[in-house]
Amino acid sequence: MRHTFLQPQEIEVFYIIPTLRRYLAMYMKLQGLKQNKIAELLHIEKSAVSQYIKKKRGSKVEFSEGVLNEIAKSVSKIKDEFSLLGEIQRLLRVIRNSGDLCRIHKDISKIPEECEPDKINCFGDEDERNRHAGICY
Repeated sequence: MRHTFLQPQEIEVFYIIPTLRRYLAMYMKLQGLKQNKIAELLHIEKSAVSQYIKKKRGSKVEFSEGVLNEIAKSVSKIKDEFSLLGEIQRLLRVIRNSGDLCRIHKDISKIPEECEPDKINCFGDEDERNRHAGICY
């Protein structure tokens, strides 16, 4: 399943975020929410909710158990656009910090096997992360 060379951000956009939406939709459904409400909360079409729940969309990658637990926690926190933005950003950081992004990146993209975030400054050094701490990403 390895494609051409992709940047980590492309992995997030094309694979990670759709999978996040799938799990959020599935967990919301498990909590008894109707598809209309799920679509409203996630700002997606009702048909997309159906596809996520049926695993027809957002099913190309899998997350570790720790990430899945964090996604489950996010479900009760998503109430509006603002909380959706915040939780998606928080979950993307969790995925980066868990190592799932690197694992998925290596599975999907033609990157060197020895590629590690610290070697290429993938997430920035500590000073850079501190400078950008208040920025939403």
